[in-house]
Amino acid sequence: MTGLLLADFGGYPLAQTWLEASIGLYLVVGACWLPVVVLQIRMRDLAVAAAAAKRPLPPAYHRLRRAWFWLGWPAFLALLGIFWLMLAKPA
Repeated sequence: MTGLLLADFGGYPLAQTWLEASIGLYLVVGACWLPVVVLQIRMRDLAVAAAAAKRPLPPAYHRLRRAWFWLGWPAFLALLGIFWLMLAKPA
């Protein structure tokens, strides 16, 4: 929200393509981030249970870790795209 206010205060029309693309990429980041939070909580619980039982991490932990890893890539690339869009402001 603050970014939209800054763009408005800076005199950038919110209908510019680079701003719309940035907002779209933020939505991609959010769509990847929300499941990652759930995955991290589940991973934590599995790790705590494994440590308490003095056992290795279960296969479910590694499945969750792979999902966490693969959700991180689109979010990371989207953030790089947002960074580039904010600097370049292409037409």
